[in-house]
Parts: sequence; structure tokens; C-alpha cells
Amino acid sequence: MDEQRETLQRIVSTLANKNDEIHNFIDMLNHTIENVQVNSSNAISELDEEFDGLYSILDEMKGNMASTIQQEEARKIQALQDQLNQCSNALESSEELLELAAQSLDIKDPVAFLKAARQIKDRVTMASAFCISLKPKVSDSMTHLMVDFALERRMLQAVKFLPVPKAPEIDIAACLVADNCVTVSWRMSEEDSRIDHFVLEYRKTNFDGLPRLKDEQPWEVIDYIKATEYTLSGLKFDTKYMNVRVQACNKAIAGEYSDPVTLETKAFVFSLDGTSSHMNLKVEDTYVEWDPTGGKGQEKIKGKENKSSVHFWNSIQILNDSFLPRSGAPSPKRTPISTRSPARRSRDHFTGESYTVLGDTAIESGQHYWEVRAQKDCKSYCVGVTYRNLGKFDQLGKTSSSWCIHVNNWLQTTFSAKHNNKTKTLDIPVPDRIGIYCDFNGGQLAFYNANSKELLHTFRTKFTQPLLPGFMIWCGGLTVSTGLQVPSAMKTLQKSENGLSGSTSSLNDIA
Repeated sequence: MDEQRETLQRIVSTLANKNDEIHNFIDMLNHTIENVQVNSSNAISELDEEFDGLYSILDEMKGNMASTIQQEEARKIQALQDQLNQCSNALESSEELLELAAQSLDIKDPVAFLKAARQIKDRVTMASAFCISLKPKVSDSMTHLMVDFALERRMLQAVKFLPVPKAPEIDIAACLVADNCVTVSWRMSEEDSRIDHFVLEYRKTNFDGLPRLKDEQPWEVIDYIKATEYTLSGLKFDTKYMNVRVQACNKAIAGEYSDPVTLETKAFVFSLDGTSSHMNLKVEDTYVEWDPTGGKGQEKIKGKENKSSVHFWNSIQILNDSFLPRSGAPSPKRTPISTRSPARRSRDHFTGESYTVLGDTAIESGQHYWEVRAQKDCKSYCVGVTYRNLGKFDQLGKTSSSWCIHVNNWLQTTFSAKHNNKTKTLDIPVPDRIGIYCDFNGGQLAFYNANSKELLHTFRTKFTQPLLPGFMIWCGGLTVSTGLQVPSAMKTLQKSENGLSGSTSSLNDIA
């Protein structure tokens, strides 16, 4: 009976998953239908625009050519008109001279006749009728302004829809996910010289199957990529996977998208657990800040305005005593529990001088990495890991179940590694950004200069319980960066750690 029930439950689960896939596919089909309608309307609009543009060009060309013909007509008419006027003037002068010559023939006096004859001869020699050309300066032909659009007509008749570029194929084997960068590589199924550029789209997701329409983030777009490979850098891997797709574009149109590919983006993501933090810490997601008022900065009791100031300077002495290992140091004073705000008492876990906040996600296996940046004026802070059993009065590095490095900038700068209430001074500069690398299965907790990847210190042990990132802060603030992959350079350093000049220690070799 139980076996049949279990079989039936598996069948129900399979059917439910299949129904979910079908629903998702139906949503995709409906969305595709809407896109077909919208894209068809857009295509018709673009077609109208293209033909309107073509008509506009043809009208403009026709106007320019007609204007050229009219200008040529006016030029020729003007030249012929000028020649006509010259001929008319020459003819009028010639007729006048002809009449004078006819009259001279009737002169009887030889002397007067000879005189008249010489005058007529001189005027004939200078007459404009003998100087003008009797050939038209321009012809009446306009054939040089004729056009033949036979070739263009054939070209227009051959106009077809521009071939749509084929969808690229993403080369999964060539894609690389490392150092919070994603390199996507693709190829075309066949050579296409008309491709101008590519468009890469990506989005984060927590689903490892086909991209969904519901509950998904919008696609991020990288446009005008000339190569067939692109690297997305500076990413925060705050989801399990990333969908990527690519499309090819020519000068006028974009092709279909490639089949989307889902890439796994492993990283350690956590937030600071404000419900377990000390009352003097102001916690916001991945930022923690020392708050000397304990959240009561606006609550002043009459006659006791200086109470917070006194408590602040008492805390300075307390922290100086507790953070700096000194022989014969007096026992630190405890902040009375009764001074806590009632609104915060329910969530406060750490108290006294344990100004601690933990991460909200435990490490139970694998390799993980995160970074911490302290404010420049931060007086003292610790970063490390701890088991869940860290007591509310315990400080990081002072128990057998916590490991950390401590930076103290109060009075003098000290840099040290702490575990089980033992301290090892680190004689190296304090970086402005510290990387924490935890190899749970390998039993290593390493601290690095996050900028130079220089090894600062390594704890080696066998972790027997889940680990929580831990932070202590006094007079200042810390910013935690999560969603980071273990840097490739750090993996290389881990393999050859024995040859590095950094500081390493086993569980018990801190003096």
C-alpha cells in the first residue's frame, strides 16, 4: 500500500511539473501571438515609411531634373533671342545702306558720284551684316537631358524583403563563468557578410529550465557587439542561474534570437542578520555601523543628557581593554541588560561587549568567498566565521568555535589573527578591502588582500558544524560584498599556498 502510494505521489508530482511546463508554454504561445500582431503592424508601418521615402526621393529628383530642363530651355532661348536681335539690327542697317546706294546710282555729277560711291563702300566694309554669324549659336535639341530608367526600373522590380539574418548558435562549451564574469561565445550557422552587429541579452533567474514569462526579471541588453564573443564583467551573482540569448542584425533588421542558454552562476549570497545583532549595531542588509546610542539617540531623560556621552567613553575604555590583548587587564564592564530598548530586546542576541552581527546563511559544504570593506575612520573590527553556538557575550576569535582576523586602529594600529582566545600578530599592512575564503570540506579559512590577492593568513582545521560569517565592529562601519565567486587567482594561490610568503597557521599554533 505504501509503495503504491509513493508511486502515485511520484506520478502526481510528474503530472504537476508537466502541467506547469504546459502552462508556461501556453503563456509563451499567447505572448508570441501578441508579438506577431504587433511586429506585423510595425513591419507594415516601416514598409509605408520606406516607400514614402522612396516616393519623396523620386519626386525630389523629378523636380530637380525638370528644373534643369527649364534652365536649359531658358538659356537656349536667351542665346537665340540675342542672336535674333543682332540679325534684326544688321538687316535694318543693311536696308538703309541699300537704299542709299540705289539713290547714288542716279547722281549725274561724276565728282559727287565718286564721293558717294566711296562713302557707301566704306560703310559696307564696316556693316554689321557682314560681321554676324548666320549659324544658330545653340541647337534646338534637348536629347542630352533625356533619361532612361530601364535599369532602375528593373532594380525596383527586383526589390524584395531584406533577408533576415539567421539566429546565432551559442557555443556552450566556449562559454565561461569565472571571477563574477560571464563570457558568452556564439557562431553563425552559415557565413553572412551582411551582418553588421550582434545584440546580447541576459537576465538572472533561479530556474534552471527554459526561460519563463512570469516572475522573471526583464532582459538586460548589450547592443552593437561586433565580435562573436562578449564578456559581462562586474556581476553580482545573487541568483542561481543566468539566461543568455543573442541575435544578429544587418543594416536594417534584426534576426531571430538564438535558443536561450542557461548558465549556472554559483556564489555565496547572504545578508547580515539584524535579529541577532548587538543593540549598538545598526544593520542594513550588507552594511553594519556602530551606533553608540543603541538606537535611543532621540530618547533623552531630563537631567541626564550626558548619559550617552559617559556610556560612549566608557565603551572606548572597555573595547580598548577587550580588543587589545594585555596581561593583567581589568575585567570589562558589562552593559546592563535593563538599558535595552524594549522594542529591540526581542531580537537582540549579542550583548555586553560582543558587538557582533552574523550572516543569515550558513556554510555547510563547498568553497565560498566574500569581501569586507571598513570605513576609513573605523577604530576596531573583526571578520571571520563561527559555529552557531557563539554565546551572546562571546567575541569572535575568543572561543574554540570561531576564527577571525582583527584590525585595531585605536591609539595604535594592530593587525592579528585570533582563535580560541589566542592571538598571532600579522606583520603586514592592513588592506582597505579584505577577502574571506572558506573551504569547508578542505578545512581552510583564508584571508586575502582583496585588491592584490595577497594571502594574509590561513587557518587550517576540520570544520564539524555549519559556519556563519561573523563580524564585530566598534566605532565605524563595515560593508559586506556577497554574491562573489572564488577568484581564479585565489584558487591558484590555494594550490601553491605552501610556497607563498603569507601567514598560515593550524588550529593550535597561535601563541
